[in-house]
Amino acid sequence: MTQQDRGIKVGVQKFGNFLSSMVMPNIGAFIAWGLITALFIEAGWFPNEELASLVDPMVKYLLPLLIGYTGGKLIYDTRGGVVGAIATMGVIVGAEIPMFLGAMIMGPIGGWVIKKFDSLIEGKVKTGFEMLVNNFSSGILGGILAILSYLLVGPGVSVLTGWLVTGVEWMLGVGVLPLTSILIEPAKILFLNNAINHGVLSPIGIEQVKQTGASILFLLEANPGPGIGVLLAYCFFGRGTAKQTAPGASIIHFFGGIHEIYFPYVLMNPLLFIAVILGGISGVFTLSVLGGGLVAPSSPGSFLAILAVTPAGNYFANIAGVVVAALVSLLISSIILKTSKTKEGSIEDASQKMQEMKGKKSSVASALSAEDVNGELTSKDIDHIIFACDAGMGSSAMGASLLRKKVKEAGLNMKVTNTAISNLPSDAKLVITQEELTPRAKQKVPNAYHISVDNFLSSPKYDELIQRLKTEDVVVENPSNEKVEDQSPSTNQDVLRRENIFLNQQFSSKEEAIRFAGRVLADGGYVDESYIEAMIERDKITTTYMGNDVAIPHGTDEAKKSVRKSGVTIIQVPEGIDYDGQKVRLIFGIAGKDGGHLEILSAIAITCSEMENVEKMATAKTADEILNIIGASFEN
Repeated sequence: MTQQDRGIKVGVQKFGNFLSSMVMPNIGAFIAWGLITALFIEAGWFPNEELASLVDPMVKYLLPLLIGYTGGKLIYDTRGGVVGAIATMGVIVGAEIPMFLGAMIMGPIGGWVIKKFDSLIEGKVKTGFEMLVNNFSSGILGGILAILSYLLVGPGVSVLTGWLVTGVEWMLGVGVLPLTSILIEPAKILFLNNAINHGVLSPIGIEQVKQTGASILFLLEANPGPGIGVLLAYCFFGRGTAKQTAPGASIIHFFGGIHEIYFPYVLMNPLLFIAVILGGISGVFTLSVLGGGLVAPSSPGSFLAILAVTPAGNYFANIAGVVVAALVSLLISSIILKTSKTKEGSIEDASQKMQEMKGKKSSVASALSAEDVNGELTSKDIDHIIFACDAGMGSSAMGASLLRKKVKEAGLNMKVTNTAISNLPSDAKLVITQEELTPRAKQKVPNAYHISVDNFLSSPKYDELIQRLKTEDVVVENPSNEKVEDQSPSTNQDVLRRENIFLNQQFSSKEEAIRFAGRVLADGGYVDESYIEAMIERDKITTTYMGNDVAIPHGTDEAKKSVRKSGVTIIQVPEGIDYDGQKVRLIFGIAGKDGGHLEILSAIAITCSEMENVEKMATAKTADEILNIIGASFEN
């Protein structure tokens, strides 16, 4: 394969995954619409003209707007989603057919436009005018895109959809529709899967439903017959792990609708592509002859979901299409497995191959995989480690300080920084977050390698990470060749005053303790009053318990504007307090501005990583003892 061919393949993979990512979060809405359609339209199980009035608005407005919003959000988070939805409204109004395809075009375009605008004005907006500029820019740009999509994209997609519908009708008329399985079955296994069903077939199928009451297109990709045939063949004629796991996979695939579970079984023996292709062809042929079809997409593609959106009178045809596809696939698969002299591969290796082909792991992530115990994580792969938390100034700062020390001791000259999840750079390679926050971090930077920890202060994953980075004697220099230092106008004395250390405190609840810490910071002039509630809100998002009997309550990312200057308060609770099921004896209330708190936070992190130090601080009799243990120098 040439470099150009590889580039084309990667591009198609990314395109397919992106289409799928726009639709899959909204499958619940598709299911709701499908059930209402199957039940209440004129040809449904319980015809009801009043309830059937929900069908058209849902398919014309709700579903496209959700897709457009999701597409914009994938590009540029919530702000991109809002502009994507505004832009999508233009294609909805500018066409008479459901605008799924239009939404898949305008949603991402809206996200991209507002993202580019924000990058152009970054750092150029005067303080106090940020909200004004943000709101007007998204409104103006969204409005312009809505007008353009109304005038150009909507009519264009309408014409394209008309051509596709005509083409499908021609294929049905001459009887060649079953041959589409030659493309669909291999493509869904190799890299497209959900994108084929929801990104291409569903929009055309919906238009067919409006004309004929049902569409066979909803069953071209979603038919579980070819997959269940392969899995049943492994149940009877497979060997080793594949045979042992095939029965469970069969249930998950056929009744759960998770088609991806059978893909590795096909990849273990590529001749099985013949089985799924012939199974697909026979299933589509049966559906064509008997007049099968669904009133809505089958999501997920399970046998039960297919029954749920089968119109009255089509049950025999649809069930026959599934059964015939399964029997043909089973027969061909059984012959292949019985006669094949090729050594059966590993189901684990096939699964890994599938993930790589589907583009779900970057090359970096493949090299770093924590699941691959034999793999090596080296400093050749990583030059920057990022700790991320909700606000980017509390738990992540402490974790970064601790790991930075370990990296330095290991002789690895690489950058370790912390940030808010919302500010994670798109090119991040290695991100460390608390377990509850990892899904958000993965959504923000899906191509990075993610490490989840439940204890930022003493996680064994730090030492494991360092060890793996040292597997090759390579030192990665800081790309800028600059020493990463905290640049802060504040002094240690300003950040942590002796009078802000409180001994022998007792609290009835975690919230009471957090409010006490916030009150200290507010009374000390570090923060505005609103920051106290932001500290409570931050802890509701995910716990600020750090491990080793230590908690570090702080505000949300949005609350940074309420911070006047960096400050830290230390609260000793010798008897401990229940903190999300964990005992906490030391509470560090934090407010950070311009990095002024990071030096103190680094000292706290390093000190509290040793339980012996925590014990001494939790039983200290004076504020000076605590300051001495932390190792910071303060003026009287």
